[in-house]
Amino acid sequence: MTSLPRPAIEPRPAIELTAGEARRIALRAQGFLGAPDRRSGVRGVLRHLGAVQLDTISVLARSHELIPYARLGAVGRDTVEAAYWTETHAFEYWSHAACILPVEEWPHFAFRRRAYRSRPHWHHDLPDAAYDQVIKQLRAEGPLTATELGGAKNKGEWWDWSESKIAVERALMYGEVVCTERRSWKRVYDLAERAIPDALLHDELSDAECLRRLVRLAGEALGVGTRADIADYHRLKGEQFDAVVADSGLVPVTVQGWSKPAWADPKALETTPRGRHRTTLLSPFDSLIWERARTERIFGFTHRLEAYVPKPKRIHGYFAMPLLAGGKLLGRVDPAREGTTLVAKQVTLDTPRAVGPMAQALREAASWVGCDSVRVERVNRPELTADLVRALT
Repeated sequence: MTSLPRPAIEPRPAIELTAGEARRIALRAQGFLGAPDRRSGVRGVLRHLGAVQLDTISVLARSHELIPYARLGAVGRDTVEAAYWTETHAFEYWSHAACILPVEEWPHFAFRRRAYRSRPHWHHDLPDAAYDQVIKQLRAEGPLTATELGGAKNKGEWWDWSESKIAVERALMYGEVVCTERRSWKRVYDLAERAIPDALLHDELSDAECLRRLVRLAGEALGVGTRADIADYHRLKGEQFDAVVADSGLVPVTVQGWSKPAWADPKALETTPRGRHRTTLLSPFDSLIWERARTERIFGFTHRLEAYVPKPKRIHGYFAMPLLAGGKLLGRVDPAREGTTLVAKQVTLDTPRAVGPMAQALREAASWVGCDSVRVERVNRPELTADLVRALT
């Protein structure tokens, strides 16, 4: 692995931001303040964010569909999928988690591919011939799912993968194979030499060059963030951030009420964030809120995904979606669908002012997923239930 340069001495920040300024910069950077970029559409959202997280849970829709919806409004779900996966526009790889990434960033994940190659066993034993067989089959027949490659699983537990599944996932980590789309939520694999444009298909960049680019991209996507915020965006280590931040183009700032140093995208500091705030429901995996400590620091809002919490211990619900309105997080709702009815199973309103925005967000979400009505089951503040029901009619 290429050694990283020693970090430069950190300059003293000359720019001071109020907490409100930092919040508005973050909202604009994430696409929630100002006019939506409808001309660039879903692809523009992906390029702007740099990563869109994937997840298996589907309630209203899957998370990678909810992310552009939250920013652009009711863009068609087929349009979302086509925008990601057609014309070699994107690929799936490990970033913040399993993410859809703009294809032009392929060279900048060379440092991660090299790191995976340095761990030859990757937690699974694999006969030598299995890897070569998968590559041979993809070359002859691809693109293919793991099932089409010979079966994804043996008959054991969740991680009891078949040899072909282990082999193709290893090839994915190494960069010899690419996930080019999801088909019925199954990864579709193809050879990188076919799926990645020739000009991008290389691992020539050093670790430092890759990290410098990803730190800069994360800083631009966040607008302003601490060391932990920016490193976490693409799951970098703190020392990797330290080694390149001085040359990343981000500028040191201080933020009122933040106890740790911060860095900002210089372009984000050039103009005052203005425009209309989006009112919408957020996926729990939205990059605006996926780092809990940052969400608490910026919005004073404690966010926790309770899908993996035992049902009796849940407070807000299985897939509670925070409500963004007026640049603040005002509550959340745990949604479900019953036919053409969107069911608000558990509504949490942090303030009476959230009633109108919650009703608006629920109506828009219902229309987007093809529902023609909304039913409210429980509200944390029962005295607001009637107001919410009236606002929905």
